[in-house]
Amino acid sequence: MAHFAKVTNGIVEEVIVISNDDCENLPFPESEPIGQTFIASLGLAGTWLQTSYNGSFRNIYAGPGIMFDASLGEYGEFVAPLPVE
Repeated sequence: MAHFAKVTNGIVEEVIVISNDDCENLPFPESEPIGQTFIASLGLAGTWLQTSYNGSFRNIYAGPGIMFDASLGEYGEFVAPLPVE
């Protein structure tokens, strides 16, 4: 299964799961644009970025409220927000 996070203004809003078949069974990062095209074909608007359930790419698994920083790593990274004191 391939997991994609909807990112708005650098914050993850939701995560969806699509079949690996819908990403042509390719590894990341080759799978991401194919998955994005499939998600758009479903009528789901926005910026969808692939995330790894086991954290094998983009640092950590994305979930609602997680931040995305495009300046980190080769493909950008998901990072936990800093705690509010």
